[in-house]
Amino acid sequence: MLELKSNEYAPFFKPYINILDKNIEGIVDNLEDSLSKALALLEGISKEKQLYRYGDGKWTIKELIQHLIDTERVFAYRTLVFVRNDTTELPGFDENQYVLHSNANLRPYQDLLVEFKSVRRSTILLFKSLKYSDLEKKGIASGNFMSVKALGYIISGHLLHHLKIIEERYLA
Repeated sequence: MLELKSNEYAPFFKPYINILDKNIEGIVDNLEDSLSKALALLEGISKEKQLYRYGDGKWTIKELIQHLIDTERVFAYRTLVFVRNDTTELPGFDENQYVLHSNANLRPYQDLLVEFKSVRRSTILLFKSLKYSDLEKKGIASGNFMSVKALGYIISGHLLHHLKIIEERYLA
């Protein structure tokens, strides 16, 4: 993994960095690996489990997939803003409000998976288009400095974090 310094991301994101496989070097490799792991898990989920909640107020698997899509879009947009040297300070987002208004549970499961794959493939192409120097660029999002490099790793780590939750709390 490319060296990340603690000042390249907010402490909140450290678990997403720590969950990454240290044997996988680059951002694009991590994005591709986490996509493969996600598809291996998500494509086999039964119809009954798609709307399962493991506790009161917890998201269904459909809602969780929509959360992954929405979060990846937000983080890819942050990447684009920082890489293009736009100095606009970007706001945070309330993932619970996004899920609440997503209509994910009304959508066909396969449509969610197709959208998820499309968004991830778009993110991979974005990162493939960057020069090495672009990875060092930084901006402010949610009141915190973030580097493009950190965003690339956080996107993969966020997905792996939620796959672990699905395995432990939804499918166990």
